[in-house]
Amino acid sequence: MPYLISSFKGNKYFANRHFETIYPALFRKTNVAYKRERLELNDGDFLDLDWKRNNHDKLLILFHGLEGSSQSSYIKGFAEYFSNRGYDICAVNFRSCSGENNRLLSTYHGGKSVDVTHVLKHIEQQYNYGQYIMGGFSLGGNVLLKYLGEQAENINTKIKRAFAFSVPVDMVGCAITMSKTSNKVYMQRFLNSLNKKIVFKATQFPNQINTDQIKHIKTFYEWDNAYTAKLNGFESAHEYYKQSSSLQFLPAITIPTLLVNAMNDPFLSETCYPVDIAKQSDYLFLETPPKGGHVGFALSHATGAYYSEKRAFEFVSV
Repeated sequence: MPYLISSFKGNKYFANRHFETIYPALFRKTNVAYKRERLELNDGDFLDLDWKRNNHDKLLILFHGLEGSSQSSYIKGFAEYFSNRGYDICAVNFRSCSGENNRLLSTYHGGKSVDVTHVLKHIEQQYNYGQYIMGGFSLGGNVLLKYLGEQAENINTKIKRAFAFSVPVDMVGCAITMSKTSNKVYMQRFLNSLNKKIVFKATQFPNQINTDQIKHIKTFYEWDNAYTAKLNGFESAHEYYKQSSSLQFLPAITIPTLLVNAMNDPFLSETCYPVDIAKQSDYLFLETPPKGGHVGFALSHATGAYYSEKRAFEFVSV
């Protein structure tokens, strides 16, 4: 019955969930030097992998959130923390998130777990690690959890444990939550970034993308209905959410996996705290600390190690 009581009670310096979410993202300073490798895919596209290698036998593979990258503060924080404790690091940039837009009409999205398969296959062929740990955050956490459930019966035996933080396991519920007035600032920030990419993609593929809709779009549902669904073979945003949400795949997971979703996460709906699934699972370990925000979990000020890094390392070190 792996529903765990979290030891994280919040941060006295951060007054509310929005501050917990925003401050670390803007002000955390980390110093990670990556070496980039381009993975060419058989569909004509590519993934950029950023490595921090020290010839360790253990590899941590990280997947960032929506419109994040290997440069996101939480990715660099985990890379630094685990690298100092005996792990090589592979920080995966989803398609179009490495600083260069992808080549295909299709995009990355919350259900594109096939790219996890591509990354693992490449690492298996090119490197000689003894074990893998996998970590995902927000949208990247959803991709990872979906993958772990889908591949449960054929999971690579080198994958020993996994962890995910601040994950929208129910994408329908989260789309509704993100449309609330209290999340307007976040919503606009995401849309500004996504809109720039879709405008560029329209120049790549003339007459295939209608950018006139952009000025009318205010929510994820509208954006995903107009672009994510159509460019990736889904009938609608609802169908995209339904097929991609990792919630349905959680019961199938067969390796120890830690999911930490803060109860005050401004992005998550009430359906993103799968207590019943965790209680019935031997492998899904759920923590729901009262505070932490969205991919926050700072222990004191924005600098230094975070609860998320310490907790994840503790979990995978068992």
